[in-house]
Amino acid sequence: MSEVTQERWQAIIENDAASDGQFYYAVKTTGIFCRPSCKSRPPKKENISIFASPDEAMSAGYRPCKRCKPTGSRLPDEEWVAVVTEYIDEHPHEALNLHSLAELCHGSPYHLHRTFKRIKGITPLEYIQAVRVERAKRLLLGTDLPVSDVGRRVGLPNTPYFITLFKKNTGLTPAGFRQSPVSPAQGGL
Repeated sequence: MSEVTQERWQAIIENDAASDGQFYYAVKTTGIFCRPSCKSRPPKKENISIFASPDEAMSAGYRPCKRCKPTGSRLPDEEWVAVVTEYIDEHPHEALNLHSLAELCHGSPYHLHRTFKRIKGITPLEYIQAVRVERAKRLLLGTDLPVSDVGRRVGLPNTPYFITLFKKNTGLTPAGFRQSPVSPAQGGL
């Protein structure tokens, strides 16, 4: 692993193809590594590590980007969906949508939607909603937070939408869920 010099940082944010092969950068928050010329959204400088080769990046636990293919081969779809799923699981409170997930995980929104649905059986949006509802259930049962605060903490700051989504997924409003006895059927992901 090498230092993130100003020259390397410039190559990354400018998608400098002339720097390809000279180094590879990995993004700690996504677990993916890229060529400097990758057209994905630039990461935060503090979240990147620099490697001399794809093998070095993979040895450190990073996966190759599906967009720029730094190893020359594609990341298997199952692994790519696992990266996306892990990101959703760890960041459900963020403003997540198909476009932002595709950018973060270095693919196109169309390909992500199609691949995710084929592998998981549900769309990325349905998965995000399910994760948020499960987190909301735990907060509703484990805290006395108002429903609006629970919604905000799980990434659904619009309280009426949060209540509607929660009821659609559980059959109960958040307040009704909090008051109902917990059954095994109310388990989670």
